[in-house]
Amino acid sequence: MSTRLALIGGRGYTGAALLALIAAHPRLELAVATSGSQAGQPIHGVVPEWPEHDQRFQALAPEGCGQVEADVWVLALPNGASSPWIAAISENHPDALILDLGADYRFNPDWAYGLTEWNRQAIGNTRRIANPGCYATGAQFGLMPIRDRLTRAPVIFGVSGHSGAGRTPSPRNDPERLRDNLIPYSLTGHVHEEEVSTHLGLPVRFHPHVAAFFRGISLTLAVDLSEPLSQSELLELFSGIYENEPLIKVGADIPEIREVAGSPRLMIGGFAVDPRNPLRSSFVVVLDNLLKGAASQAVQNINLALGFDELTGMDR
Repeated sequence: MSTRLALIGGRGYTGAALLALIAAHPRLELAVATSGSQAGQPIHGVVPEWPEHDQRFQALAPEGCGQVEADVWVLALPNGASSPWIAAISENHPDALILDLGADYRFNPDWAYGLTEWNRQAIGNTRRIANPGCYATGAQFGLMPIRDRLTRAPVIFGVSGHSGAGRTPSPRNDPERLRDNLIPYSLTGHVHEEEVSTHLGLPVRFHPHVAAFFRGISLTLAVDLSEPLSQSELLELFSGIYENEPLIKVGADIPEIREVAGSPRLMIGGFAVDPRNPLRSSFVVVLDNLLKGAASQAVQNINLALGFDELTGMDR
């Protein structure tokens, strides 16, 4: 028997990526996908692999959610827009699982923080999940193994494809502006800087950039450690921590975005130690911002919360 899922805000890039995963998931069935701007348009126009060519995006307001029978509700809405939906879903479907892809509940202790491989127990025992941000996912997978060895704020240099800026036109997804260009933005106070600092328990410095490619994130992390670790020791440390995680790959070489684009995998590698100061190290994390940074991590979390195998519906 399938579990019915409602997707609120299905037109964006993340919503489309999630719909593609639902289409391949043997235990999830779409109850409704909403879109204010695309209401009435066929889903397969946004998600070519969608099997039901007659199924369309619908317009839906929070007060109408009582008319939708769904066991799982996924919110793919702009930051700040989730609260009315949470209230309406909670009133009309008190036992439903709610997963918010936005930032609204990532700092709320009553919600499980969905960094899957690091928080399985909480995710498996909740009906409220706050999915991490894309940059924040990559940064934390890189920093969590060494968080007890950090002596000062790590510096995170991130570059994202322009899908991270969404579909709404802006300088950060303008092909002409991006051509032969790299655009820095939000160099202090980015929400993902706050998110990583909060959940890591340590301050970080984060410098995001957007480039002309479409999808994927590369993060270069520079850290100061409490004791010197050689390149081989760092590789061994990270490999040991993630050796049983099928979606997390650790290697000696610097990973590249092309190795993870279109997949739910995350890669860590390129460990380097500063010859001038053996306490300073750098390494690289890459992931697909639309998948491990959003939609596929959401599916992992939904699977855990529903008691399914965590990797159900994943094409690795």
